[in-house]
Amino acid sequence: RDRHAILTDVSLSIGERDFVTVIGPNGAGKTTLIKCMLGFFKPDKGRIHKDAALNIGYLPQKLMLDKAMPLRAKQFLLLRNGMSNVWDTVIEETETHTLLERPLYSLSGGQLQRVLLARALLREPQILVLDEPAQNLDISNQRKFYEVLRRIYENRAMAVLMVSHDLHFVMSCTNHVVCLYHHVCCSGAPHTITQEPEFISLFGDDFGRLMSVYHHHHAHSHTHETESETEDGNG
Repeated sequence: RDRHAILTDVSLSIGERDFVTVIGPNGAGKTTLIKCMLGFFKPDKGRIHKDAALNIGYLPQKLMLDKAMPLRAKQFLLLRNGMSNVWDTVIEETETHTLLERPLYSLSGGQLQRVLLARALLREPQILVLDEPAQNLDISNQRKFYEVLRRIYENRAMAVLMVSHDLHFVMSCTNHVVCLYHHVCCSGAPHTITQEPEFISLFGDDFGRLMSVYHHHHAHSHTHETESETEDGNG
């Protein structure tokens, strides 16, 4: 885009029951990768392979709300999905039963994210895709959101693909981590990736040591320049 390569030589596979998180600095191409995989963007080269009948639930990075439209959470959830057979289960899983009669604009950041999560789950997805789901939440609401997400993943036969900056939470609930900086720098299990030179180059040796200690208690080289521009949905 604008003669700048956003993604180069990226190969990524998501299988049944995988929990894959894509991490990397701002401007690394994480959102662009997700939107290519979902079909919003068409890559200049390469191919995206997915089952024609694949059912995807998507939780976007942000939702712009207009206070002039006093849409209640329940109405919002019914707009696309209707009253499905999994309604009661999803409302219980996401702990949104007390939010249904409230206008969307009145919800806190954490409450709105759980409503958006419920909306994605009402589609009964085989894969749940989340783009920075806790980006604007405080620590308490981040923890709450990831606890809900982890329980849902453990109780459902689905895969999860997530973009996140919340490395401490990522390392505790993810099966596979992909470190992206326009290309795949390194990938692997959370307890091994923190030892990779590419990971240390991006996030620092101190963080790598910290996460090694965390995991101990819980059971090719690149030089990267820091980009000042933030990543937006347009790549």
